[in-house]
Amino acid sequence: MDINQITNSIITIVMTAGLKILSAVVLYLLGRWLIGVVVKLMRRGLEAQKVDSTIQRYLGNIVGVLLNIALVISILGYFGVETTTFAALLAGAGIAIGAAWGGLLTNFAAGAFLVILRPYKVGDFITAGGVTGTVQEIGLFVTTIQTPDNVQTFVGNNKIFSDTIQNFSASPYRRVDLTATIDHSVNHDEAIKLLKDGLGKIPNVVASPAPDVEILQFSLTGPVLCVRPYCHTDHYWQVYFDTNRLIRDTFTAAGYPTDRKIVVQQTS
Repeated sequence: MDINQITNSIITIVMTAGLKILSAVVLYLLGRWLIGVVVKLMRRGLEAQKVDSTIQRYLGNIVGVLLNIALVISILGYFGVETTTFAALLAGAGIAIGAAWGGLLTNFAAGAFLVILRPYKVGDFITAGGVTGTVQEIGLFVTTIQTPDNVQTFVGNNKIFSDTIQNFSASPYRRVDLTATIDHSVNHDEAIKLLKDGLGKIPNVVASPAPDVEILQFSLTGPVLCVRPYCHTDHYWQVYFDTNRLIRDTFTAAGYPTDRKIVVQQTS
């Protein structure tokens, strides 16, 4: 075999392999696009059936993963790889990976239980797994939470499921807990009335239940008042800061003694 024949053979092999690789890339990109379309259509169908958004996203993730696996197997089949053999290898690899990374399977199972039992849903404001924020998505393995300081945080589903979950959005309102210390010389009944009147004027404070303002305990400085308005979770921080400002402005306008500092703090 002369050098020309060898060169032609190499060129033929390279061109054939290059065309197959190019075709595989095109098939992969086309398949990914079709998968995205299918998942979107499925979510729209579920949305039309008034299925909860949490379940929509969870099912969408499952379908997306399965279709991507099918796409990879199809591309390997295009290259001549026996799909039955690949499926067996994939199953064997799955068992090995499952044994090594049992936590993934645990997170997957926990995610399924979270969707079924529904201690929270997408859009709820929760504390779970040591993270506080708004639920963006319940994924196959992790739950995505957007914290109040706008940090996207991923928490393992099993960590959430095995820990305490606080859902602040489950009830129509929540309580803002603050305290204010007044001087011994101040008429506490007058201070309580002034604060109750002022709390009723703060935007987004609900009328029922009515705000609580009572003597909580006593300190060396004077009586400690609990100041507890109620509001929807969406307005919690606005009411929290407005209440702090109200306490300070009300006591100052009333001419209460300023030689001792008014203490405003959040109760535990």
